[in-house]
Amino acid sequence: MNAHGSEQRILTRKPENAFPAWSPDGGKIAFVSNRDGNLEIYVMNSDGSGQRRLTRNPGVDADPSWSPEGRRIAFERKREGSSNIYVMHADGRMQRRLTRNGGDPAWSADGRRMAFERNGDIYVMDADGQSPRRLTEDPHDDGFPGWLPAGRK
Repeated sequence: MNAHGSEQRILTRKPENAFPAWSPDGGKIAFVSNRDGNLEIYVMNSDGSGQRRLTRNPGVDADPSWSPEGRRIAFERKREGSSNIYVMHADGRMQRRLTRNGGDPAWSADGRRMAFERNGDIYVMDADGQSPRRLTEDPHDDGFPGWLPAGRK
C-alpha cells in the first residue's frame, strides 16, 4: 500500500508469512514463512513474484535485516535453545554465524556496524561480528534495536 493506506495489494496469500523486510532499493522483500513446516527466510520480488526459500535449517530462522547496499541479509537462527546472528548473501549463499547468543539484528546506515539483542540488552558490533559492546544494562528486556538514518544513534 502507499503511505496513506490506499492502493493495498496482496503479495502472498499464505497466513504463515510474516516479518517482511524491504531491500534498500525496494525491489525485493525478505520474509519469514513456515510454509514448508519450519520457519525459514524467503525472498520475493516487490510485486510478490519469484518467491524462493533462502535458508534450510532444522531450527528457526527469523528477523531478516537487509544490509544498506542490499547485497547481504542478517538474520536470527534459533536452534537447540540458543539464538545466533547469521549473515548471508542476498541469494542465500555463504551463510555464516556472527554471534553466539544474539538476535534481532539491525544494520547501521553505513553497513559497518550491527545492533542486536543479547540476554535482554542491546549490543553493537562490527558487521563482521567482531568487537561486540553492550549498550544497555538494566532490569528491563531491551530488544528490536534500530538506527537513525545517519547511523549515529
